[in-house]
Amino acid sequence: MAIEITATGSYVPEKIVTNDDLSKIVETSDEWIRSHTGISTRHIASDDEATSDLAYEAAMSVLRAADPEDPGRAAAGIDLVVVSTASPDYPGFPSVACIVQNRIGAKNAAAMDLTAGCTGFIYALETAAGMMTAGGRKRALVIGADTLSRITDWTDRNTCVLFGDGAGAVLLESTDAPSSGPGKRGIIRSILGADGSGFEYLMLRRGGTREPFKKGEVVERPAYIEMDGPAVYLFAVNAVATTIKKLLYSEGLSMDQIARIVPHQANERIISAAAKRLGVSMDKFFLNIGKYANTSTASVPIALNELAHEGSLKKGDIIMTIGFGAGLTYGGNLIVW
Repeated sequence: MAIEITATGSYVPEKIVTNDDLSKIVETSDEWIRSHTGISTRHIASDDEATSDLAYEAAMSVLRAADPEDPGRAAAGIDLVVVSTASPDYPGFPSVACIVQNRIGAKNAAAMDLTAGCTGFIYALETAAGMMTAGGRKRALVIGADTLSRITDWTDRNTCVLFGDGAGAVLLESTDAPSSGPGKRGIIRSILGADGSGFEYLMLRRGGTREPFKKGEVVERPAYIEMDGPAVYLFAVNAVATTIKKLLYSEGLSMDQIARIVPHQANERIISAAAKRLGVSMDKFFLNIGKYANTSTASVPIALNELAHEGSLKKGDIIMTIGFGAGLTYGGNLIVW
């Protein structure tokens, strides 16, 4: 039995913010942002859009791809909804997954959120696949969605230039194809890891039980992302290079056998440094950070959807998805398309 990706989808908000737009808010420039990050534009959610709205649109995109004649029929056949997010609609509960499950009409599905920062979608794929294998579930909707604009400090030029909003999703199905040996299909290997000693390098400090907002406190701005850029950079470069090596070694593969690597789109410099360390051409990596910026857990599924829809992936291609982010977390999936 194989756990295969049978449909993909994504959604980004209509509003686009350019680097020039940001230069009017903070001291920066289009040239600086491009040269340091590879980012040109980002999509920002409207005031009436929350993370569940982005996730819902990405889910519907998947369902229409899976069953163009009756997306509702596809929704009814889903057994599990897993949403990875670091910016849910509500703190703690209800989960974004439950909101999406209701809106799409997946009445037969269990639903839960997963928090692993920008690595969330990598974790969510393996979590859903494991629950399908162990529990006999046939179909899972896996979504990565974040509205980072709501937790970004728009006065901090070191972070506000990095982030955008969006959602991506895939439909996982249990098939009769083999999961090992000749002709194996689907998710064939995942590596998940964490280094909690770096938890303070990338965090949302206020609003939780450690540092809650207090009665009578004047809050001039919401809780926002705090990041130690140099520390995160060093961690990310090592995480990308190490995870790729481990995935190759675990299956006895060479880099030549990998069709594409789909990394978390955080900063083009991180991917470039990891590629140089590995001795791999940047052409092997699929990057769309220029259009969307860092959409956190949504970046990998958005990229997968672009690759799938532009026809760049062929049946039987071996691809890698690689993530790294808050926690600190890291991981990768090895997938036969």
